[in-house]
Amino acid sequence: MKKEQKKLWYKITMTISICLILIGTFFIRNIVVANNKGLFLNTQINSSVVLEYLQKEAESQIVYDGLTMNQLTMKLNQSLKGKLANSGEQIAQKSMELGIDPYLAAAIILHETGCNGTCSKLVETCNNVGGMKGKPGCNGGAYIQYDTIEQGIDSFMNNLYNNYIAKGLTTPEQINVRYAASPVWANKINYYMDKIKAS
Repeated sequence: MKKEQKKLWYKITMTISICLILIGTFFIRNIVVANNKGLFLNTQINSSVVLEYLQKEAESQIVYDGLTMNQLTMKLNQSLKGKLANSGEQIAQKSMELGIDPYLAAAIILHETGCNGTCSKLVETCNNVGGMKGKPGCNGGAYIQYDTIEQGIDSFMNNLYNNYIAKGLTTPEQINVRYAASPVWANKINYYMDKIKAS
């Protein structure tokens, strides 16, 4: 399945889940109101309980590589350290939204930041996870300063999608030609991808 189809499928699945949540809440409220004699053994049904249950059902759906969103998040989090600790959920969700391989995105982030151990100064000082250049410059330099690490991740993911994935460059080897001068960059990304998958 192509990345655009996966992206569309994810959006359709999430839309259907939200609709089911709303429909379920509507019907349960109507049943409770219509049956004031104590249907469900006088147990009061709270719409927030129903929403929580339906949300858990949606979260149990497989989203990538045989994993649920929670499982994928935990897998990514095992490799993300330092300032990127617990950023797996944002990377996973943004990957599913844009149709990006989450292992690829996380691997590039790890290679660019060093956050599988000690994060680079660019991450620590500027919240810049992908070597993104532009203004406002961090400490007057060429690299963008982001207010939060979440903004840095979001900007990197959008850049990865718009300038590579959307143009059909979906593997480390294809991206290498345009992204990095080093001919061994793809080998390093593949190393991180394998490490993440194995975690």
